[in-house]
Amino acid sequence: MVAPQQTSSVSNYSSVVKASLIGSTVAGILFGIYMQIMGMIPMIASMVGSDSLVLGWIMHMMISWIFGLGYGAMTLFSSRYYVLGVIHGVLIWIIGPLLVMPIMMGMGPMFGQMFASDQLMSLVTHLAFSLILAVVFSKLVHKHA
Repeated sequence: MVAPQQTSSVSNYSSVVKASLIGSTVAGILFGIYMQIMGMIPMIASMVGSDSLVLGWIMHMMISWIFGLGYGAMTLFSSRYYVLGVIHGVLIWIIGPLLVMPIMMGMGPMFGQMFASDQLMSLVTHLAFSLILAVVFSKLVHKHA
Protein backbone atom coordinates (compact mmCIF):
# COMPACT_ATOMS: atom_id res chain seq x y z
CA MET A 1 0.00 0.00 0.00
CA VAL A 2 1.25 3.48 -0.87
CA ALA A 3 1.70 5.87 2.03
CA PRO A 4 -0.94 8.64 2.26
CA GLN A 5 1.71 11.35 1.81
CA GLN A 6 2.34 10.06 -1.71
CA THR A 7 2.74 12.90 -4.20
CA SER A 8 2.65 10.78 -7.34
CA SER A 9 -0.39 10.75 -9.58
CA VAL A 10 0.28 7.04 -10.04
CA SER A 11 -1.68 5.04 -7.52
CA ASN A 12 -1.99 1.68 -9.22
CA TYR A 13 1.02 -0.58 -8.72
CA SER A 14 0.25 -2.66 -11.81
CA SER A 15 0.27 0.52 -13.94
CA VAL A 16 3.66 1.43 -12.49
CA VAL A 17 5.08 -2.03 -13.17
CA LYS A 18 3.68 -2.13 -16.70
CA ALA A 19 4.89 1.39 -17.58
CA SER A 20 8.30 0.67 -16.00
CA LEU A 21 8.79 -2.55 -17.94
CA ILE A 22 7.65 -1.09 -21.25
CA GLY A 23 9.75 2.05 -20.75
CA SER A 24 12.83 0.09 -19.76
CA THR A 25 12.35 -2.25 -22.73
CA VAL A 26 12.31 0.71 -25.15
CA ALA A 27 15.25 2.40 -23.41
CA GLY A 28 17.12 -0.91 -23.08
CA ILE A 29 16.80 -1.73 -26.78
CA LEU A 30 17.96 1.75 -27.83
CA PHE A 31 20.83 1.74 -25.32
CA GLY A 32 21.67 -1.84 -26.35
CA ILE A 33 21.92 -0.88 -30.02
CA TYR A 34 24.40 1.84 -29.07
CA MET A 35 26.31 -0.65 -26.89
CA GLN A 36 26.43 -3.20 -29.70
CA ILE A 37 27.71 -0.61 -32.18
CA MET A 38 30.43 0.27 -29.65
CA GLY A 39 31.27 -3.44 -29.14
CA MET A 40 30.21 -3.40 -25.49
CA ILE A 41 27.49 -6.09 -25.39
CA PRO A 42 30.02 -8.97 -25.16
CA MET A 43 31.61 -7.10 -22.23
CA ILE A 44 28.29 -7.44 -20.38
CA ALA A 45 28.43 -11.21 -20.98
CA SER A 46 32.02 -11.26 -19.72
CA MET A 47 30.70 -10.53 -16.22
CA VAL A 48 29.67 -14.19 -16.15
CA GLY A 49 32.66 -15.52 -18.08
CA SER A 50 31.20 -15.50 -21.60
CA ASP A 51 31.69 -13.49 -24.77
CA SER A 52 28.31 -14.44 -26.25
CA LEU A 53 26.46 -11.62 -27.99
CA VAL A 54 23.12 -13.31 -27.22
CA LEU A 55 23.94 -13.72 -23.53
CA GLY A 56 25.14 -10.12 -23.43
CA TRP A 57 21.79 -8.93 -24.82
CA ILE A 58 19.83 -11.12 -22.39
CA MET A 59 21.82 -9.80 -19.44
CA HIS A 60 21.55 -6.22 -20.70
CA MET A 61 17.76 -6.46 -20.98
CA MET A 62 17.44 -8.10 -17.55
CA ILE A 63 19.49 -5.27 -16.05
CA SER A 64 17.34 -2.76 -17.96
CA TRP A 65 14.16 -4.24 -16.49
CA ILE A 66 15.56 -4.25 -12.95
CA PHE A 67 16.65 -0.63 -13.32
CA GLY A 68 13.26 0.18 -14.87
CA LEU A 69 11.42 -1.27 -11.89
CA GLY A 70 13.67 0.81 -9.64
CA TYR A 71 12.61 3.90 -11.56
CA GLY A 72 8.97 2.87 -11.21
CA ALA A 73 9.41 2.56 -7.44
CA MET A 74 10.79 6.10 -7.37
CA THR A 75 7.62 7.38 -9.08
CA LEU A 76 5.54 6.22 -6.13
CA PHE A 77 7.03 9.11 -4.16
CA SER A 78 7.05 11.85 -6.80
CA SER A 79 5.35 12.57 -10.10
CA ARG A 80 8.26 14.68 -11.36
CA TYR A 81 9.12 11.97 -13.86
CA TYR A 82 11.88 13.79 -15.77
CA VAL A 83 13.65 14.97 -12.61
CA LEU A 84 13.46 11.39 -11.37
CA GLY A 85 14.89 10.31 -14.74
CA VAL A 86 17.99 12.45 -14.19
CA ILE A 87 18.41 11.22 -10.60
CA HIS A 88 17.86 7.63 -11.75
CA GLY A 89 20.41 8.02 -14.56
CA VAL A 90 23.09 9.17 -12.13
CA LEU A 91 22.23 6.37 -9.68
CA ILE A 92 22.37 3.59 -12.26
CA TRP A 93 25.65 5.00 -13.60
CA ILE A 94 27.14 4.79 -10.10
CA ILE A 95 25.64 1.35 -9.40
CA GLY A 96 26.39 -0.21 -12.80
CA PRO A 97 29.64 0.81 -14.50
CA LEU A 98 31.31 2.36 -11.45
CA LEU A 99 30.53 -0.31 -8.86
CA VAL A 100 28.89 -3.63 -9.73
CA MET A 101 30.25 -4.26 -13.22
CA PRO A 102 33.93 -3.66 -12.40
CA ILE A 103 33.62 -5.73 -9.22
CA MET A 104 32.09 -8.61 -11.20
CA MET A 105 34.99 -8.33 -13.65
CA GLY A 106 37.55 -8.51 -10.83
CA MET A 107 38.70 -4.88 -11.07
CA GLY A 108 37.16 -3.28 -7.99
CA PRO A 109 35.09 -0.08 -7.91
CA MET A 110 35.93 2.58 -10.50
CA PHE A 111 35.06 5.69 -8.46
CA GLY A 112 38.57 7.07 -8.94
CA GLN A 113 38.00 7.12 -12.71
CA MET A 114 34.50 8.63 -12.61
CA PHE A 115 35.62 11.81 -14.38
CA ALA A 116 37.60 10.04 -17.11
CA SER A 117 36.19 10.65 -20.59
CA ASP A 118 34.91 7.08 -21.03
CA GLN A 119 33.08 7.21 -17.70
CA LEU A 120 31.58 10.62 -18.50
CA MET A 121 30.30 9.19 -21.80
CA SER A 122 28.86 6.32 -19.78
CA LEU A 123 27.10 8.87 -17.55
CA VAL A 124 25.59 10.54 -20.63
CA THR A 125 24.32 7.22 -21.99
CA HIS A 126 22.84 6.21 -18.63
CA LEU A 127 21.13 9.60 -18.39
CA ALA A 128 19.76 9.05 -21.91
CA PHE A 129 18.50 5.58 -20.91
CA SER A 130 16.71 6.98 -17.87
CA LEU A 131 15.24 9.96 -19.70
CA ILE A 132 13.91 7.70 -22.48
CA LEU A 133 12.45 5.50 -19.75
CA ALA A 134 10.89 8.58 -18.11
CA VAL A 135 9.35 9.80 -21.38
CA VAL A 136 7.79 6.42 -22.19
CA PHE A 137 6.68 5.94 -18.57
CA SER A 138 5.07 9.39 -18.49
CA LYS A 139 3.20 8.83 -21.76
CA LEU A 140 1.87 5.45 -20.61
CA VAL A 141 0.84 6.67 -17.16
CA HIS A 142 -0.97 9.71 -18.54
CA LYS A 143 -2.65 7.57 -21.21
CA HIS A 144 -4.18 5.35 -18.50
CA ALA A 145 -4.85 8.08 -15.93
